[in-house]
Amino acid sequence: MRPSSSVPTAGAPTSSLSDKGALSVSRFVTVVGLCVAIFVLVVLIAPWIGASGISMRGVIEGAYPDRDIFLITRMPRVLFGALVGGALAVSGVLFQAILRNSLATPFTLGISSGSSFGAVVAIWLGLDLVIFGVPVVSMAAFGGAFLTILFVFFVARSNTGLPTFTLLLAGVTLNLIFGALILFIHYAANFQQSYMMTRWMMGSLYDATDFRPVLQTAPFVLAAFVGMIWLSPQLNPLTAGEEWAASRGVNVERVKKLSYFAASILTGSVTAFSGPIGFVGLIVPHTLRLIAGPDHRLLIPGSFFLGGAFLVICDTLARTIIAPTEIPVGVVTALLGGPFFIFLLKRRPGDLW
Repeated sequence: MRPSSSVPTAGAPTSSLSDKGALSVSRFVTVVGLCVAIFVLVVLIAPWIGASGISMRGVIEGAYPDRDIFLITRMPRVLFGALVGGALAVSGVLFQAILRNSLATPFTLGISSGSSFGAVVAIWLGLDLVIFGVPVVSMAAFGGAFLTILFVFFVARSNTGLPTFTLLLAGVTLNLIFGALILFIHYAANFQQSYMMTRWMMGSLYDATDFRPVLQTAPFVLAAFVGMIWLSPQLNPLTAGEEWAASRGVNVERVKKLSYFAASILTGSVTAFSGPIGFVGLIVPHTLRLIAGPDHRLLIPGSFFLGGAFLVICDTLARTIIAPTEIPVGVVTALLGGPFFIFLLKRRPGDLW
């Protein structure tokens, strides 16, 4: 087995957590319970905030337009934003664990780029259709993400398992290739198509005007989320190195593969509808890690709820700062994430884990 210490990382962990280390119920309830409380509070408050004022009495009585604004314009968007934010935050935790790179995000392995390429191709071909309630652009985006997942996996896979360094290089290379192809299609597209491509790639929750995106992505997100909660104790020793994890009885290759596919499904399923929304998978895991520590039994559930709350807050800002004009939520997360990224780079590596 290739020593994990040979893999270049940014902020590789200097300490380890036992995969069977005790986690008190009180600590779990305190950390995760606080994240859940923040999540619930944000989801309950956000639908009432917007360019048009609405009253609770009007919504309850079904008065127009209060009820329509609440149930059609805002509530589906808030729930979808919570789902997208949670999925991206958990995938960030998983990629940081399996790559042992504190700066890894859902974009690192090219999944978001593959999704963007699929969407851009569909827009270029004029496939502005809806099949079984799902836009063809979203289908193409999910297909691009899925093919990227498989391609990176089979390129990186070797007789000795799934080398982290090869996985990282394959993802970075695909990012560059897809970026070049997207630029070419932009060049070949007409003005309207180019505008639609740019708008989609900025990342937005604008199209969540009913509950269908929530219902269509929730099964993938919740299944991967529950699976990773079950697997979370085995991620603790993995962050200290593959040899150490193996000595603790962890099936390293199995954990890496399951984590890779779970993180990829989380990213691909939500990006297909929202477009690429950056930095959620970087800001949320590290904020929680700095507060609660590196235990993945806390990080995974906590990041899901905190990530959902974070993206809902960002989207609320995006649709109210210069109302009635909306800013793509991807722009807001990037403006917040850029300084945070620099902050992480300037910290001592050992403090990130």
